[in-house]
Amino acid sequence: MDAEKGMLVSEHSPGAAPERDRGALIGSGAFWMAKWSLVIVAIAAGAVVLGWLVAQLWVIFLPVLLAVILCTVLWPPARVLMDRAGLPPAVAALTTLLLFLAIASGLIALIIPPLLSQMPALIDQATEGITRLQDWTAGPPLNLRQEQLDRFADSLVTAMRERSSAIATGVVSGVSTVGSVLVTLVLTVVLSFFVLKDGRKFLPWLVGLTGRRAGRHLETVLSRMWDNLGGFIRAQTGVALIDAVFIGAGLVVLGVPLAPALAVLTFIGAFVPFIGAFVAGALAVLIALVANGFVNALLVLAVIIAVQQIEGNVLQPLLQSRVMKLHAAVVLLAVTAGGALYGIVGAFLAVPTVAMLTVLVRYINEQIDERAEGEANGAESGA
Repeated sequence: MDAEKGMLVSEHSPGAAPERDRGALIGSGAFWMAKWSLVIVAIAAGAVVLGWLVAQLWVIFLPVLLAVILCTVLWPPARVLMDRAGLPPAVAALTTLLLFLAIASGLIALIIPPLLSQMPALIDQATEGITRLQDWTAGPPLNLRQEQLDRFADSLVTAMRERSSAIATGVVSGVSTVGSVLVTLVLTVVLSFFVLKDGRKFLPWLVGLTGRRAGRHLETVLSRMWDNLGGFIRAQTGVALIDAVFIGAGLVVLGVPLAPALAVLTFIGAFVPFIGAFVAGALAVLIALVANGFVNALLVLAVIIAVQQIEGNVLQPLLQSRVMKLHAAVVLLAVTAGGALYGIVGAFLAVPTVAMLTVLVRYINEQIDERAEGEANGAESGA
């Protein structure tokens, strides 16, 4: 009897921890889930509104993004002209932009005329190549149905003939499209000039506008975004240049038509991970097939695969680990989503955008860790 009494006293003694009701625990967990569900819904709604706003003001957002990306490349030479040559910011920015425009115009003048002059002959060769490919697939060992091959070949030939004149005369057509492209290019150049000229004044102005507490975070995040974006663009430019030089040299050695144009396309396509390399490589193989035959196309494919393997196994891992720190699956999903929403431009801007968002997420995570560590240290010192 005394033992039972002692046990009862020990169970209900003041020092024993009180047991929480099971319903209270479930309610607390449900409240936590509901709170975070509302937070996720609010973030998703904000993302939808932001996406809609970007779509409505795309004509403004696009030049701004292009100018920022361009200035990450042009800022190092502009800074050298300001700091070492002693040029005023406006003169240094204008000189850098003029040199860039001169180089870009020279490349366009070097590539576009041969491309336009050889395009009609290339269309005819492609038509002949499709016919030869049709005859080969109809025989052994494939023995495909002739009706299906005829329909497929006729559709390809018809599409090529209908679009050959448009391809030969230019990629863009229509006054509105040309006007939109020109406006975007002009705005990009003008904004790039002001970013190069007054970029150093932006962060101090932002800190003064938002206050020291918020400005400190904005200054750190924007500086990291700029460094991350600049490192990505410069590293990706190096990768693209290596791809273009080696693949272009291989195409020249193998006698593939339009080799300079294909090299430039390879350079541009390298800025759209996965998809750009695939499109540029497939086009080079197709041109080699219709112009020089099956064996030459296989050799072109071997050259492209060899260069892409070196890029994918050596250069890209270095780029992603040191600069981007993004998983390849994240890059692929970002490019796919950007292309689905905004076409080729969206695919091109997807990786830089994700890189900047990743910097923001990592900074928030750092602040959360620092705050949690500070609260834990405070609790230990209070105990």
